Amino acid sequence: MNIVFKALNDPTRRAILEMLQAKDMTAGEIADKFNISFPSISHHLDLLKQAKLVFAEKEGQFVYYSLNTTVVDEILKWFLQFKSKKK
Repeated sequence: MNIVFKALNDPTRRAILEMLQAKDMTAGEIADKFNISFPSISHHLDLLKQAKLVFAEKEGQFVYYSLNTTVVDEILKWFLQFKSKKK
């Protein structure tokens, strides 16, 4: 779970997750949305993959990234355990 929180701690990675919520994207499409270098975007995508927040699937020359909603569901379930019960 620590790697998930580390991945979520960065605003660029959170923005990437928000973009992937709308549609699957290539690394190039993601990089085009930011004013940072492609190697930096690649690093962010690698951290998101390590945290299992995204899937990466190679199709020809391109790698398509998609949101892993299973991990998101697990995070929500983990947070909900702390919800206080009203007496």
